Amino acid sequence: MEVKSMPSSVQEKSSVDLGNDQFGCAHYKRRCRIRAPCCNEIFYCRHCHNEAKQNCLDVDQVERHEIPRHDVKKVICTLCDTEQNVRQNCSIVGMGKYFCEKCNFFDDDVSKNQYHCDGCGICRTGGKENFFHCDRCGCCYSQILKDSHQCVERAMHHNCPICFEFLFDSTRDISVLPCGHTIHLECLREMEQHFLLSCPLCSKSICDMSSVWEKLDKEVASTPMPVMYRNKMVWILCNDCGTESNVHFHTVAHKCPGCSSYNTRQIRGVSAACVRNLRD
Repeated sequence: MEVKSMPSSVQEKSSVDLGNDQFGCAHYKRRCRIRAPCCNEIFYCRHCHNEAKQNCLDVDQVERHEIPRHDVKKVICTLCDTEQNVRQNCSIVGMGKYFCEKCNFFDDDVSKNQYHCDGCGICRTGGKENFFHCDRCGCCYSQILKDSHQCVERAMHHNCPICFEFLFDSTRDISVLPCGHTIHLECLREMEQHFLLSCPLCSKSICDMSSVWEKLDKEVASTPMPVMYRNKMVWILCNDCGTESNVHFHTVAHKCPGCSSYNTRQIRGVSAACVRNLRD
């Protein structure tokens, strides 16, 4: 992708005389609006369009839609109000210091270090040198995860399991869990505040739980079972390592003999009615 830069004289004029913060929307700083090819209406950006046409409850469900970003053909200069083909510079001023002709995307705030990823097919932020594209996952990851990330096919091509926003082109920060599944960072923080420490998709632990398992070891040891249940065995499935094991039944928790995790589920053995009677 070639990111064209405007002449220094235009940059100086746009930043000094015209004021960087006077134009744009809540999502991007830019000196143009786009004509949506889907409904022929004018918006500052695709997010403004989607909030008005897709997420607004006042719009009939049949009429709700998102803008096809790559199909945008016309932009309107905010300064001279001239409608023209998509390009970086109007006759008066540049419409965005960053311009991607593949995505028809403008942004005057280049501190985000925008770059276009051909693998993703969209523009991302953070600097191309800091990310790599995984073809199997179908998304970009931090270089820090290049040799350690858990590969999950099309990892971000789904909705966040908490808020259900589509992750692939979300503008909010995304976290990659140890299991390889993805989730919004703020949604993950909210889960942790409510002590939900397993992946909503595969149930694997989302962090190091060894200190919690040690506490459960002590609780299990200090809670003896009635004589009639001491030799009772049940089958469990470990959510962390995927191993099925036959272990002694206990009302507190069941420990995986393979990885020592208590993140397990009972798959057959003592009936639920027996467990309720013991707890009562």
